[in-house]
This record gives sequence, C-alpha cells and structure tokens, in this order.
Amino acid sequence: MAHYAYIDSNNIVVKVLTGVDENITQDDNGTPVGGSTEAWEQFYQNQPWNSGLTCKRTSINNNFRHVFGEIGSTYDADADVFIAPQPYPSWTLDENHDWQPPTPRPDDGGVYRWNEAELEWVAI
Repeated sequence: MAHYAYIDSNNIVVKVLTGVDENITQDDNGTPVGGSTEAWEQFYQNQPWNSGLTCKRTSINNNFRHVFGEIGSTYDADADVFIAPQPYPSWTLDENHDWQPPTPRPDDGGVYRWNEAELEWVAI
C-alpha cells in the first residue's frame, strides 16, 4: 500500500490517498499505468475527482521525501521534501527541514513539554 499527498497551489497538503504500490503496473481493469512512482503520481493526479491538485507520493514510514506528507504539511518542490506543520510560532526551520525550538530540549532523559508563552521546556 502506498500513500499519495495532494498539494494545493500554496504547496500545502490538503488530502492524502492510500493507493497501490509502484510494483503494480496495471489497474483493476487491466489498464497499464506504469510501475514507477512518477507514473502513479500522474495516474492519481489525472483522476476525474482530482480538482487540479498536484499529487506526490509520500511515505508513512518517512522512507523518502523526509517526512510523511500529512494534511497541513508543506511540500518544498526545490528540495523534493515534505515539511511537517510548524509546531509552535517560535520554532524555526533548520537546513534539514526540521523544526527547532529557540531553546534546545534538555537531554537529561526527563520528559518535557514545550511552553510557548515562556519559550522554555517544562518538566512533566
């Protein structure tokens, strides 16, 4: 089973479809559709129920395109990666397309949550 993210004109994922894997080379009617990621992206993008959205394969296991293209995430076409939604307004995107807090999380093995009002980690 494969997943396909539908991206709007602002590069935001607005829906995700579960489809067939790339190793399947025909649909249920026996119509050849190709066996590559690109062929399946095109197949799903060209479906009559798609209203002009761009379709990109995504991986629920984060095996490629960085992270799973969940609804609300962003697609960076230049880097060909999905970027998770920003968790808090104060967090910034690093060069690896990961969100980083303004204060690093303590690495003492404790459990913490982020306090956006105070811009700090709070022990739970």
